[in-house]
Amino acid sequence: MVAQKSLWNKDFLLDTGINFVVYLIYYLLMVIIAVVAKDQLNASLSEAGLASGIFIVGTLLARLQFGKAIELYGRRRTLYGGILFYLATTLLYFYIPNLGMMYLIRLLNGLAYGITSTATNTIVASCIPDDEKGEGINYYGLSTSLAAAIGPFLGMFLMLVSNFEFIIGLCTVLIVLCIVGCFFLHIDEMELSEEERQQMKAMTLENYVERRVMVISGIGFLMGFAYSSVLTFLAAYAREINLVQASTFFFVVYAVVITVTRPVTGIIFDRKGENYVLYPCYIFLAAGLFLLEMTGAAWQLLLAGVFVGLGYGTFMSNGQAVCIKLTPAHRISVALSTYFVALDLGIGVGPYVLGSLHHILTFPQLYAVAGAIALVCFFLYYALYGRNAKANAVVEERAEEADDAFVMGLKQKPVCHAAVNKK
Repeated sequence: MVAQKSLWNKDFLLDTGINFVVYLIYYLLMVIIAVVAKDQLNASLSEAGLASGIFIVGTLLARLQFGKAIELYGRRRTLYGGILFYLATTLLYFYIPNLGMMYLIRLLNGLAYGITSTATNTIVASCIPDDEKGEGINYYGLSTSLAAAIGPFLGMFLMLVSNFEFIIGLCTVLIVLCIVGCFFLHIDEMELSEEERQQMKAMTLENYVERRVMVISGIGFLMGFAYSSVLTFLAAYAREINLVQASTFFFVVYAVVITVTRPVTGIIFDRKGENYVLYPCYIFLAAGLFLLEMTGAAWQLLLAGVFVGLGYGTFMSNGQAVCIKLTPAHRISVALSTYFVALDLGIGVGPYVLGSLHHILTFPQLYAVAGAIALVCFFLYYALYGRNAKANAVVEERAEEADDAFVMGLKQKPVCHAAVNKK
């Protein structure tokens, strides 16, 4: 991994921009695909929900495989293959004769999204100077958080003023621009010895899961689970309490908040440590969800958007920064795969579990449950990670030592080098 002189270098900006577009398309289509299934294919509510959720299945499969194998296949090859696959599967949306075809397209599109996002998340680690990891990952994570806010808003707006074919055409143009950007992106590759390649090919748990980040990933699953209540039920809840107009600005407020606060949280992470950033995340998310429970006015709904942005929006990128902090360079792809699989799984499982509870609980009660889960994250983090701050620093130091040993071991072999810059 080669440190850059400046955080705001060309490769960092390109990788961040590509990541933003990839996530934007994911969230944009996620909020409208159920409507398309119901209106154009006469799907039932459960069938429309499956059309939306099967995308996550493809994403999880891709992250599990390419999290362990991206260094084996090559970062550049994975990014190029993923983005081209993303383009091809997005074009397939122009032909959806029945629900079966929609399910297949959504599954394949999820695979492509998972491959591409795994590549961008891995590549960015080599674009950030070592002493600015927290700040850099926070700025990079802003692309994901903004996409999560702008995508749903843009999707709902475009469905009102245009049609599904126009939206797919726009997504296609955006992906083509990403492909052009890939040609200008310099990617640091890590070349492996034959022994290391054989180790990565083995079907072992270590090749799929990074144990160093299991705690933060488990907490990420619960945070995603709690946040899924907002993604899934906010529109229906807003209709029930007659705040539909205000609800359309919920994600706008979310986006503004994380845009303003992200640079500050990154600096705090680097100078003070992750505890100073992550503890408030759990409190803010819980506060936002509890506020949704008692919302009766537009200002309360929008204030909840502020707290949810400070909570989940901040956690997403800083959890990723923790993963990079604790993991040697040659294991970063597996660590990030472990983390994002947990986040995606929480967002995917949450709607089904909470939706099942809706038979016995009202919407306010569901948000109370989600808020309680966010508070559980606070105590789990303290018990399993936060109170051992000094021990975590030792883990980080050992990760750096392991990375140095890995690099030196490769340098001693005449057949390859630890890091080869390929363009």
